[in-house]
Amino acid sequence: MNIDTNLLEKSIATESPLRNTSQYVMPANIRERNAPPSEYDIYPVAQLGVSKIFDGYDSLGKYIAEQKTVIIDGYVGVNWDEIRKKLQSCFDKEGYTTNWIQTLDFLKSPDHIRSIISPFLGEQSSVWGTRTTLTLSEFFDNVHFENALNADCDINVVFGIGASLCQSSLPIIYLDVPKNEIQFRMRAGSIFNLGSQSQDEPFQMYKRFYFVDWVVLNSHKKNIFNRITIMADTQWEETLHWTFHNNVSDGLKKLSESVFRVRPWFEPGAWGGQWMKENIDGLNPNAVNLAWSFELIVPENGLVFESDGNLLEVTFDSLLFCCQKNVLGKHAARFGDEFPIRFDFLDTYKGGNLSIQCHPRLKYIQENFGETITQDETYYILEADQNASVYLGFQEDIDPVEFRKELERSQTTGEALTIENFVQVHPAQKHDLFLIPNGTVHSAGAGNVVLEISATPYIFTFKMYDWVRLDLDGKPRPINIDHAFKNLNFDRKGDKVKEELISQPRVIQKTDDYVIVHLPTHPDHFYDVMRLEFDNMLKFVTANSFHVLMLVEGEAILIETENGTKETFAYAETFVVPAAANSYTLKNLGSSRAKIIKAFIK
Repeated sequence: MNIDTNLLEKSIATESPLRNTSQYVMPANIRERNAPPSEYDIYPVAQLGVSKIFDGYDSLGKYIAEQKTVIIDGYVGVNWDEIRKKLQSCFDKEGYTTNWIQTLDFLKSPDHIRSIISPFLGEQSSVWGTRTTLTLSEFFDNVHFENALNADCDINVVFGIGASLCQSSLPIIYLDVPKNEIQFRMRAGSIFNLGSQSQDEPFQMYKRFYFVDWVVLNSHKKNIFNRITIMADTQWEETLHWTFHNNVSDGLKKLSESVFRVRPWFEPGAWGGQWMKENIDGLNPNAVNLAWSFELIVPENGLVFESDGNLLEVTFDSLLFCCQKNVLGKHAARFGDEFPIRFDFLDTYKGGNLSIQCHPRLKYIQENFGETITQDETYYILEADQNASVYLGFQEDIDPVEFRKELERSQTTGEALTIENFVQVHPAQKHDLFLIPNGTVHSAGAGNVVLEISATPYIFTFKMYDWVRLDLDGKPRPINIDHAFKNLNFDRKGDKVKEELISQPRVIQKTDDYVIVHLPTHPDHFYDVMRLEFDNMLKFVTANSFHVLMLVEGEAILIETENGTKETFAYAETFVVPAAANSYTLKNLGSSRAKIIKAFIK
């Protein structure tokens, strides 16, 4: 699939009152063409069938008028005022009288809401809080919205976040918006947090989204998921796309039994590089750099469906709400609604070093942030220049007291630190795997494209040293020396680092046609990694577990699952084979040997 360039020109404007980003909005429509299978696709889609996705407010307004009374619920970040105006315009054209019952009018005061969420937001200066235990109903004085229905009006609409709390049997229309667009709108100052009527610093708004709003609203969405009649995607300014819930459910079930790829999204950063800009078609060439690609960070990724050229994105958690056991298999009881493995890119090619950092130990992240698993990572080197390196582990003679003293001196004075006096530097080459269990000091040096294979938590980075530089907004990035020193493992030093933190590949199967290489992870990692190297074909069974894969060398591969589903994936594209796929065959479409990384639960 590929985007229609005419439609793209109309939809990619990044300067708007609604969003603040250098990244293009996903086009609302695509057309099919014979694109090379080796081309990375930034808008992967799954087919939903003919006449399943509907375009625009007129069609949705017609449906609402036929029902006469509906619930329109949805997510934080939706442009509620604009959607109401557009629907009202549809009703006005037909001469309908309309009664809007806004849930906003039933919210508790912003001061009261701030008081009940404050225990979950930590210190004002901190970028972290703790996952809330609140429920959505606790944000309202009264959820009996249906008491405001007006029988004298042609149309009644219970409208806004939490509308379906009224427990009515009315049809529910659910409005959603992708997490990346929520953040772009947040930066533009065009949206508010749940229950707020004022803007805050972006990092404070994100903290509130992550630890409160998204937790509460994800739980609410799960509770009403099977009651929803229509699901709508509202990420575009001028239109929306919608479909009936049963179509989405059918599409998700099909994905849960075959193979899928989420829609990636991309972000610049202080240390960002140029490899993704230079090698992935369709990204904004005017972006200053690209530091991250969210290849599979599913709390913030979505799945995109297509019908008649119309696109509709649903959040990844929808897949687990309806098909958890199909996706996770024997690991469903352990991880529940959390997909436990993430893949993302860290691009430092022609860029800079990441901060010197570590991640929390398991008990620390559970007690302080409310997470169930911790941020155990690995760095797989996808591309590297001749000077690329990775900072990993301490020098043998590390003195924790002296190390902290020097870090604090640098933070106070703004003077650079010779970090190599304390932290080891290792050359990085394509296909190396560096192991970063929690508590390990590390950083990706310049000159790399890192495939970060990790447990899913992704925001808990304790920065100790950031090379005395400013972020893209001209401000210093937060430094977290105190958090770091409560988690650093100073035993990971000297010769132990090469022995225990740099994976030593081991061939476990080999023929003339293929080699299967085990890249052992650390005992603290609950996932493992293999590299599949083959000329023609390989077949695997899932054994009731999911597999996360990426082509890390070669042009393209074809995957066929047991139920006959066939998909083609290009170099650097991440895809997931759910447990319920049972078995799958990989076919090399390139002229040279294909190499695929596979991550799975131990």
